[in-house]
Amino acid sequence: MSDRKKREPKPTINDVARLAGVSKKTVSRVINRSPLLNEGTREKVNEVIAALGYVPNPQARALALRRNFLIGLIFDNPNAQTVLNVQLGVLDAIRDTEFELVIRPVDRHSPDLLDGIRAFIEMQRPYGVIMLPPVSENDAVAALCQELGCDYVRMGSAALDAAPHLVQSNDRQAVDHAIGHLAAMGHRRIGFIAGPEGFRSALEREAGFNDAVARLGLNSGPDIRTRGNYTFETGHVAGSRLLDATPRPTAIFSSNDEMAAGVLHAARERGIAVPDDLSIIGFDDAPIAAHIWPPLSTVRWPIAAMARAAALKLVDPADAQAGPSMFMSDLIERASVGTARS
Repeated sequence: MSDRKKREPKPTINDVARLAGVSKKTVSRVINRSPLLNEGTREKVNEVIAALGYVPNPQARALALRRNFLIGLIFDNPNAQTVLNVQLGVLDAIRDTEFELVIRPVDRHSPDLLDGIRAFIEMQRPYGVIMLPPVSENDAVAALCQELGCDYVRMGSAALDAAPHLVQSNDRQAVDHAIGHLAAMGHRRIGFIAGPEGFRSALEREAGFNDAVARLGLNSGPDIRTRGNYTFETGHVAGSRLLDATPRPTAIFSSNDEMAAGVLHAARERGIAVPDDLSIIGFDDAPIAAHIWPPLSTVRWPIAAMARAAALKLVDPADAQAGPSMFMSDLIERASVGTARS
């Protein structure tokens, strides 16, 4: 019996079409997740596929679609944790599918940026690409994807594109809320560390800070405002500058957690107790936020969930259309914020 089973031919797409009472083209559309089908037909074909144990040939599908089952991740981001979280979100979305993730780091300042991305898309023929900020903020890259017929999703902190090509967060409103929390704790002189120039996230977070300062009438002059590059080292330098101001701020908002950790280090060097003498809030809720001491209050940026949604928009667009394009960031209160001393 076992020998006979071994000799039985594998079910083909023609077998599926015959038993489902549909055309071979309809079966192909079901396999390729085409939105041009009613749900009844889709369910019937999928039931036959399951009953037969039919497994589509990925090479044949790729040849028919003229693209591979690859999700490209294009990024130029100095924060390794952000890139890692994005990868985790994408991998979660494509788990148990035929899709794989391929990484393409780029230099957004390179004169060959577009040529390099063109070569990547033409060589790899990905099913679609996900772009991280600040590359996602470059309209020319999106236009190149359209020219090449490559589906894409742009991740960012603002409305960069139409919903099918966009996953965004509410950074501006989230920072406004975080500064409001500091004000409610009695802080009036609040320092600010902006992110790097050329990042829309840095602009949105700075705009949120400015909104809160104007709305609440807070004290935040140029002497307690500075900029970093989303790294621990630049946060330490920026924190040192703010803490050497006279009078120094009673609280500091950092545009990401890595820089906030640098501020905490600068405070300890000066014997400034956190949160007794200084309150700190970061942004991201990266692992470092919960691991340093005291644990860091921060705005949780749902980057992994955003990446998962971006991948689903590519691999299952019919279902992903109903999914969210906007993701809300929440303030996570930990031990780095205290009541301002009078």
